[in-house]
This record gives sequence, structure tokens and C-alpha cells, in this order.
Amino acid sequence: MENPNRHELPTRSARKNLKRKLEEDYEEDRKVVTLSPHDNHEDLVRNIRTQVDILDSTFSSIEADRLAAKTAIHVLCELAKNEEIVNLIVDCGAVPPLVTHLQAPPPCTGSKPYEHEVEKGSAFTLGLLAVKPEHQQIIVDAGALPHLVDLLKRHRDGQNSRAVFGVIRRAADAITNLAHENSSIKTRVRLEGGIPLLVELLDFSDLKVQRAAAGALRTLAFKNDENKNQIVECNALPTLILMLRSEDAAIHYEAVGVIGNLVHSSPNIKKVVLLAGALQPVIGLLSSCCSESQREAALLLGQFAANDSDCKVHIVQRGAVQPLIEMLQSPDTQLKEMSAFALGRLAQDTHNQAGIGHSGGIVPLLKLLDSKNGSLQHNAAFALYGLADNEDNVVDFVRFGGIQKLQEGEFIVQPTRDCVAKTLKRLEEKIHGRVLSHLLYLMRISEKFIQRRVAMALAHLCLPDDRKAIFVDNNGLELLLELLESTNMKQQQDVSVALYKLATKASSLSPMDAAPPSPTPQVYLGEQYVNNPTLSDVTFLVEGKRFYAHRICLLASSDAFRAMFDGGYREKDAKDVEIPNIRWDVFELMMRYIYTGSVDVNLDIAQELLRAADQYLLEGLKRLCEYAIAQDISAENVSIMYELSESFNALSLKHACILFILEKFDKLSAMPWCSHLIQRVLPEMRNYFARALSRRTQTELLQ
Repeated sequence: MENPNRHELPTRSARKNLKRKLEEDYEEDRKVVTLSPHDNHEDLVRNIRTQVDILDSTFSSIEADRLAAKTAIHVLCELAKNEEIVNLIVDCGAVPPLVTHLQAPPPCTGSKPYEHEVEKGSAFTLGLLAVKPEHQQIIVDAGALPHLVDLLKRHRDGQNSRAVFGVIRRAADAITNLAHENSSIKTRVRLEGGIPLLVELLDFSDLKVQRAAAGALRTLAFKNDENKNQIVECNALPTLILMLRSEDAAIHYEAVGVIGNLVHSSPNIKKVVLLAGALQPVIGLLSSCCSESQREAALLLGQFAANDSDCKVHIVQRGAVQPLIEMLQSPDTQLKEMSAFALGRLAQDTHNQAGIGHSGGIVPLLKLLDSKNGSLQHNAAFALYGLADNEDNVVDFVRFGGIQKLQEGEFIVQPTRDCVAKTLKRLEEKIHGRVLSHLLYLMRISEKFIQRRVAMALAHLCLPDDRKAIFVDNNGLELLLELLESTNMKQQQDVSVALYKLATKASSLSPMDAAPPSPTPQVYLGEQYVNNPTLSDVTFLVEGKRFYAHRICLLASSDAFRAMFDGGYREKDAKDVEIPNIRWDVFELMMRYIYTGSVDVNLDIAQELLRAADQYLLEGLKRLCEYAIAQDISAENVSIMYELSESFNALSLKHACILFILEKFDKLSAMPWCSHLIQRVLPEMRNYFARALSRRTQTELLQ
């Protein structure tokens, strides 16, 4: 999984950070009176143009000119710190004279007044203007790059003053801002010879210069293969790796950023970086006091681990796992995201998966699934997907509530939802053999809440052949049914979902999907003999009307008719049999079923037909009626429907009510009579599951 978070400055407000980076250690004299940025537009324009005019007329070595130029640059610099005024400064023509003052003026005899200070201020101001992308090309087109590159050499004449350090640093910072996310300017810097000079400055005695040079190289390396190659060819890696070990957080932060951008999408450079010994110091940065360095180190380790199984193992062996897991619990969202990213890459190795799980990585990753940050959530989900591939982690997923978290989480983007679905599938495929034995052991000896958590997870994930062993032989069913009586509404809702899942697994089709064949052999005379006097040998009186029938068909249809006509009842020899309690249309439909073996049951007549079918022991017709009635079950009438099923021993309808209660429990739980209904159905629910789960499995049938 490619991570999009490698960048030149890895914060969301990158451009503002560039500005802040320039300002943070500015030490010029601030006693010069400047116009407030809050003054009116005309005054601002007048003041800016005044400073521009001064710069245009003071490019000389005369001390008064140098002082005037320094003062004018300082005024523009202070104004440029306000982003609302930056455009105005550029529009007033400040860029060309600022570029001019990047150079030393023509020499004059004697001392060099304000040597380096004017150039430093000019570089600083141009850097501030370059924070806005639309100004980058304007500054470069004005000829700034060659002069900025020349400023990087100021130390070569043997001067090591504070002013020299400052001008070099400001030149490097300006190059950073000009090249930020601008591929053509990055290339121009290389063509102007800036990269070898910046690499040389990594060994500079002043730490701020080192940091500025590394920052520029970091930007130049980002998504520019030619620049990357030149940085490596200039032998920057040994110094950068030494900088990783610096106690100065600013130094190792920039160094790890450079290496990260060198490695990004460049497998050959990654190999060179690893051979140069970068791995251990990068791992060491995971424990840095600087969260930004930690974040960059985690991201870099994730890149090291990509498509390299040996490196994945080495990273773990060298101690990266524990600090990465600790970072998952940081309040810094980006730090958590990069840690999850690195762990996700490492978790693509089998042994690493077990090690990360054993070190406590599962629980904090599961917690990150609750994040409202889509990228963080996705990285956590991807890491969990890797961990789920190892059998040694499956029990911990179940024990720590991971199954429920994966099932119920609100995932922001579709790739995360897909990843979670694959993780659940991966876990499901592993619940057998020793993993199942371990879970059954927990279900017997653990604390009650763990037992119930295991039972609920297995209800969702177990194989059909293991249902009886889990829920009948090892008491899993009772653990679930106990929760259904809980006073905790969330527990009731969760277990109802688990039981419904188990029920649908126990019968691939709903028990109401089709009526079974009649338990007794049938003789169907056919539709043409329904209420036909031809060969009729018995007549029923229904609502005062005659209904012609045939004993042979009736005797074959049910035990009730066999008892009526073969037993000692008075109907045995009667020519006419009165039916006092069934309406004509109901009786006719019942007889039609007896003669044909099938009938369409409308909902309007289904309950009366059920009563008649129960009275005359017509099990097949009962099932058809139950099926029709079951289609009408709702939250409002399920209690009445259950009573109906009890009245006529309608087992299929009863089971349909049970399944409806489990499936719609979330809605039913708001009904005032819900708890009473649960108490009523619980015994039959227990019987239903016991029968369903005890059916012989397909494997057993084949043996």
C-alpha cells in the first residue's frame, strides 16, 4: 500500500511552516521604525515604493548607500511577514532590486560596510515572498538563483563570522522556498550547481547552516530523480546518517526528511541508503523527543519495509516494534498515522505479525478504527489486516473485542471498508484446529465477559461443521441466551445480531422458504374431482351447502380423516358429514389442497385455513399457511403472531417469529412489551437452536 504522506515539509500547513522557518531565528536590529501593515492601502503602496526606490539607487559600496539599502530591505522584510501584503510588495516591483542586492556591490577602497548583511536581508525577504507559489517563478526569472547559489560559497574566503553564517543560511532557506513543489525550479537549482554546495554545507561548523542546507536538499530531492541521484553521487549519505544521530532535534529532523525523500519511489537509492547504515539510527529516532522526527522515522521505516521481506525482519529485530506501538497511543494524529503505516508494512511478514501482536499492537490499532481521520483509520485497518494473517493473533482479536469493532465500525472511505471485510474473512478462515481449540478453552475457563465475547465472535465466524461442538457441546448457546436476558441494551442488541447470524448459518435457507413434503404418502385425484359428485361416496355439509368428496382421497390425506372414516366415529358410515365450524371458502380451499397437493394461500384467509389444517392434521397445508402468515410479521404484530403459532402448534411460524425478533431486535427493543416477549420465546428459542445446531453436518453425512 503506497502512502501519500511523503513530502517536502510534512505538515498540513507546509507553506506557513516555511514562513515560520524563515522567521524563527531572525536576529536583525528591530529598532527601525516601519509602517504598520494595518495602515491604509495608499500609505502601504507609498512606503513600499519608497523602499524600492531606495534599493534601486543604493547598489554601491558607499557606507551610506549600504545602510540605506539595509534599512529599506528591513522595512520590506517586516512587511513581507504579513501574507496579506506580500502580493502588494511584488506588485510594487520589489523583486528586481532585491535580487540585485543579493550580490556584493562593486568594490571600493577601504573597508566593506555591512558586508553580508544586505545580501542576507535580501535573501530572507525573497524567501518570504516565495512562500506564495505564484511568486516563485517571478523571483527566478529575475535572476535570483545564480546569486543565491553564489551566496552558498561565502565561507570559502576563510571568513567564519556570524554574518557569513547568516547569509549562507538565508540563501539556503530562500532556495528551499523557491523550489517548494516546483519541479522546474528544482531542476534549475541543480543546473546552477546548487546541490554540491548544499551537500558540502552539511559538514559546516554552524548547526543552523547544516539544518538550512539539509532543508534545501530535502525539498530538491522530492519527486526529482536527477536531483536525488546527484545528492547521492555527491556523497551526502554518510553525513546525513551522522546527522540522524545528532542530539539537536532540528538537525536529525531535516536529515531524516532528506533520506526519506531520497528513498521515496526509488528502490535503488533505498538499497544504497540501507547499505550505508541508515537503518539503526532511523530506528533510534522513534524514541526522539521530537515528534516530527519520530513521524518521519516511522514513515521512512515503512518505506524501507516495502517489498523487502529481509528488511521487514531486520527492522523488527533491531527494536522498532515497541516504540512504534507506543507511538500509536500518542495524542499526535500524524504520529499515530505514520506508526500505523509502518506497522502495516512490517505486518506483511508472518513472524513480524506474531511479534507485533505479542508486543501489544492489536489493541491500540483497534482503537484507531474509531478515528475520524480517514487516512489514520485506513492505515490502522491495513495493519490489522496484516496481523489477522497469523493464527497466533486470531485469539487476541477475539478476546480483545476486535471482531465486534471490525463489524460495527463506521469507516470513512470505501478502501477501508473493503480492507475490514477482507480482515474478517481472513479471521473466519483461521477459526479451526488449534485456534478453535484455544477459543473453546477460553470459553470454558475465562471470565464471563470473555466467554460471552468468544461465543458472539464464533457465532459470526465459525464453520458450519463446528457449530454443534461450539454451541451445544461447549455451552456456547447458553452464553448467548443469557445475554439476551441482560439489562444492558447494547449487549442484548449485539447478541441478537450474533444469534440471527448463527440461525441463518444453521439453515442456509429460512425455515419458511418452502413447505416440506408430506410425512404420509399422497393420492391426488386431481382438480377435476374437487366438489364433484362423480363417484363421490361422502358429502360434507358446510354452511348448509353440500360438498362432494371421495373417501379414498381423504383417507390418504391425514390421520384425522383416517380416524373419522376408519375408526369408531359416527362419521364412518354417515352419508352426510356436517362441518359446523369452518366457512365454505376455507373448507373448499382445504379440500382443494387434499385433492391437488398445492394451493395458493392468501393472507386474508391464511389464519382460518391454518386453524382448519391444524384441526384435520394437514401438516403440508399448515406449512403453506404458516409461510403466508410469516410474510406479514411486523414489529407491531410479532407478539400476536407468536401467540397464534402456539395456539396451533405452528412450529415453522414460531421459528419465523423467533428469527424476526432476532433480526429486528434493535427496533423491537423500544417496545414496552419487548422484555416480556423475550421471556416467552426464550424456551422455544433454546429448543430451536438446539435442534438446528444438532443436525448432522454435511461432513458427517458424507462419512
